[in-house]
Amino acid sequence: MLPHVIKEPLRRHLDKVKKIHETDLSNGFGGVYLPDALEKKYPNAAKEWRWQYVFPANEFSTDTRSGNKQRHHEGEWVLQRLVREARVKAGLAKHISCHTFRHSFAPSGYLRDTHVLQQGGKGVHSPTDLLIL
Repeated sequence: MLPHVIKEPLRRHLDKVKKIHETDLSNGFGGVYLPDALEKKYPNAAKEWRWQYVFPANEFSTDTRSGNKQRHHEGEWVLQRLVREARVKAGLAKHISCHTFRHSFAPSGYLRDTHVLQQGGKGVHSPTDLLIL
């Protein structure tokens, strides 16, 4: 469902995030919060790359449960601010928010057509990619 146009920028972003994670690990940090059951079942998972946030916070915070200093994910207010700034920059008078994007697929029928589920990722295209075609 991700637009093909963001594949490369997302890969570059994840490379950058992985370097941050590796630096955090070398400095004695690099863990993330995991629910109790997961943390008990997989005691080292919190520091594994696959469990890290795609959009980590710039600053460390202290996990109130364990007392560990670690990165959490970026606050939702950051994305909300960026959407608001993009709306203003685009000159749109209509109010839009992050929630607006939840409805962006429904009018075009992408999620209503259940036959696409049997086609895997090849059966569904992001409307963003259709704009570029």
